[in-house]
Amino acid sequence: MKSKAYAAAGVDIALGNHVKAGLPRLLASTHRREVLGKVGGFGGLFALNTRRHRQPVLVASVDGVGTKLKLAFAMDRHDTIGEDLVNHCVNDIAVLGAEPLFFLDYLGTGRLQPRVFKDIISGFARGCAKNGCALIGGETAQMPGFYKAGEYDLSGTIVGVVEKSRMLNGQKSVRRGDALIGIASSGLHTNGYSLARKIFFEKLKLKPASRVAELGTTLGDELLKVHESYGPLVQALLKKFNRTAAAIKALAHITGGGFTDNIPRTLPARCDAVIRKGSWDMLPVFRMIEAQGGVEQGELYEVFNMGIGMTVTVAADRADAVLRFIRSHHHPAWLIGEVVRGTGRARVV
Repeated sequence: MKSKAYAAAGVDIALGNHVKAGLPRLLASTHRREVLGKVGGFGGLFALNTRRHRQPVLVASVDGVGTKLKLAFAMDRHDTIGEDLVNHCVNDIAVLGAEPLFFLDYLGTGRLQPRVFKDIISGFARGCAKNGCALIGGETAQMPGFYKAGEYDLSGTIVGVVEKSRMLNGQKSVRRGDALIGIASSGLHTNGYSLARKIFFEKLKLKPASRVAELGTTLGDELLKVHESYGPLVQALLKKFNRTAAAIKALAHITGGGFTDNIPRTLPARCDAVIRKGSWDMLPVFRMIEAQGGVEQGELYEVFNMGIGMTVTVAADRADAVLRFIRSHHHPAWLIGEVVRGTGRARVV
């Protein structure tokens, strides 16, 4: 009787259990040998292999995907959002040189919809499998009356590991004369969507289903492109160029805050990063925003990634070799700037 009363109040425990019963199959592709126990316990278990590191440092990050969720709701398409979240979290710890170990998710919704739940979790699993990261648990909360019908919220927590002596710290290693390489983004990634939605849907009067010639697809499909993961590329870069001398000095994930807020995290107090507009191939979606959005140039580079998802600060004499290596791994990349004397700012000129 209690469970029926709870279901009548909007929380269907039986439905939740039924939906979660398929989790072991969905998560099988993310398994790592360090994972202990089964999915569904009170806590996920991961036995860190300390023999791989002399001084292992655990690196953790938590994030969400912001108002990109509004696009998923509007299009009733939920198969990309989970992968977005994993990749965003992977990139956040990759900038320290960390290898991802495991991921946990949180999903809050008013009423659990099995199809939507499966699409979201499949996205988590796909992202984790591509990044060699175990999905060891999470929380799904049914909270009737808390969310609008058909809406939900997501967050994810990732934990990785890096050898202490190999951890990237640009504030100690970056010097004047170092080069900045920009690696292409796949689109807006998971930031700037509140402004982008205002520009496209309110100012330009477009709809998610609108086919836009400049984009070669519908606006909705463009805005739901999956956030690029740079995790495997970063590990390959560090293995190639930082085995002896550290040619790769710093990495910045260009997320919320754009160039203006993220690159300074990697700079010493007496250095600036100068980023040269026009030095990379800007994606059509950003050309549209720039031409029709009515947003000042400075703000564009503070809100959006403008086609650069990650920057690599590298010793100038190794820049060409690093650039060739990145491109050989099928990531478009360009030399976009350099480090100069300054006060710890990033300047787009």
